[in-house]
Amino acid sequence: MIALLFTLFTYINEVMPVTVFDFNKNSDISNWYVVDDVVMGGRSYGRLSIDPKGNGVFKGNVSLENNGGFSSLRYRFKKQKIDQYQNLVLYLKGDGKTYQIRIKENSRDYYSFVYNFRTSGEWEKIELDLNDLVPYFRGRRLNMDNYSGKYLEEVGFLIGNKRAERFRLEIDKIELH
Repeated sequence: MIALLFTLFTYINEVMPVTVFDFNKNSDISNWYVVDDVVMGGRSYGRLSIDPKGNGVFKGNVSLENNGGFSSLRYRFKKQKIDQYQNLVLYLKGDGKTYQIRIKENSRDYYSFVYNFRTSGEWEKIELDLNDLVPYFRGRRLNMDNYSGKYLEEVGFLIGNKRAERFRLEIDKIELH
């Protein structure tokens, strides 16, 4: 009987995963936007599309010309309270390159909380602790606390590995657990 009550209590208190964005053939990607180094004179470019299987595809070219070197993809939405979640989970397929996941508590913040991950070239699930996201601004670590995990208003990806390269990141979905 005690085991049954414990199981029931655990089930009731378990937080169900929530989807931040789920790419599919009918996805509205109008709230996703690309920010490249063109904003500071660079020549990199990226774009987002939906492939025939329904995955989001962020692809392009990073150029080091004119002191450039990055391409980013961002998704802004209504601020959500997320303090009941501990992990951000990415379902994606990369090209073997290193990317950043970047989040903001408030889209007006000048900085982002960042986590670097290397893709395997295969479909994979990348699960990271929200508290492991560290504050950065223009490539520099800030002297601030790591992400608090209280609110979320923007998620994004960035590639900027200090080399000229083509890139392709296929994204299935982003969840909070």
